Amino acid sequence: MNLQFYLEKLQSSDIFKEFIKENPTAFLCSGFFVIDKEINNNQTHFDFYIPEKNQMFSFKMEEKIEKIPVEIIVETPEKIQEDFDFSFDEIEKIIVKKIIDEKVSNKVQRILLSLQRKNNQDFLIGSIFVSAMAMIKVEIDLAEMKIISFEKKSFFDMIKIVKNRDG
Repeated sequence: MNLQFYLEKLQSSDIFKEFIKENPTAFLCSGFFVIDKEINNNQTHFDFYIPEKNQMFSFKMEEKIEKIPVEIIVETPEKIQEDFDFSFDEIEKIIVKKIIDEKVSNKVQRILLSLQRKNNQDFLIGSIFVSAMAMIKVEIDLAEMKIISFEKKSFFDMIKIVKNRDG
């Protein structure tokens, strides 16, 4: 599946059409995607911000499309382009290739991706859970379709960070 498929599915739904009719200035400000390689529990959410109301709503797109209010808005979000046409298979291949290039032998179990905009640039921020209780963090530049940041952490690295903060 690709991003445009999900956006078109959302935009053609009655719940979204009504939302945009009531909030014509609302814009896409983030997305959240789960690619689950083990239990096939994939998820897709799109967040839309209404500037004049300082409100955000998430559209959850699993079995049916649900509109859910977002309670906490830390800062005013930036508008994300809606014309990206990448496939999630393509993103997964980019991630797996980088994992192999970095000589990480762990098996990918789950990929969490967050579509975000910062510094006038759109990114996918990824947390990839791999076997042996490890996690890889990536940042993918969508304009270039390449990984610009890659970091592997083990479960024990994360415990050390929490322990150091507490002590």
